[in-house]
Amino acid sequence: MNMFENSTKTSLYATLTGVFTACLIISNIIAGKTFDFFSLTLPCGVMIFPVIYIVNDVLAECYGYEKARKVILLGFFMNLIAVICYNVTILLPAPVFFENSDAFSTVLGSTLRLLVASFIAYLAGSRVNAKLMVYLKKWDEDKLFFRCIVSTLFGEGLDALIFISIGFLGTMPFEALVVMIVAQALFKTVYEIIVYPVTRTVIVNIKKLPEN
Repeated sequence: MNMFENSTKTSLYATLTGVFTACLIISNIIAGKTFDFFSLTLPCGVMIFPVIYIVNDVLAECYGYEKARKVILLGFFMNLIAVICYNVTILLPAPVFFENSDAFSTVLGSTLRLLVASFIAYLAGSRVNAKLMVYLKKWDEDKLFFRCIVSTLFGEGLDALIFISIGFLGTMPFEALVVMIVAQALFKTVYEIIVYPVTRTVIVNIKKLPEN
């Protein structure tokens, strides 16, 4: 079924908001674990976090900066609520037959350092991405590919710089930290380049829809 059939810009705005928020919460759950990608070390959040920036591009392009900013802030507060719920759940006494309480705490009990890193990086990177997307649109509306990639590169770059610097500084050699920052930003940007045809299709179809 065509997702644009019988849809309006308003109804799809709600859908994109849900996708954005869900991806943000998932990415922050898995961001505390790293994995080896060939000879590079990357946070597991790179698997899904680029989707947030792709949706961010769609929101900024089709709905403008103010509506994109509202979704960014909503995502922040929903993620904060999720983190509070995780930690309250961890503090509640578990029954004796619940054998996985330590594992539950390990997965969902992110350190304060990682939480601060994640929140600051997300707010800064997402807003830079949205603002740059809108600014470049005023400069040249026809170059959608250029705007999507440049806004993502700067947004993802700032996000990676803040998150990895705050979250991992002192836990690994400085050279490895720099490589991790650059690799994460480039990985996410390449991700967006690969899925750009999908991003463009969504943007083009949304722009054709009636407002309500």
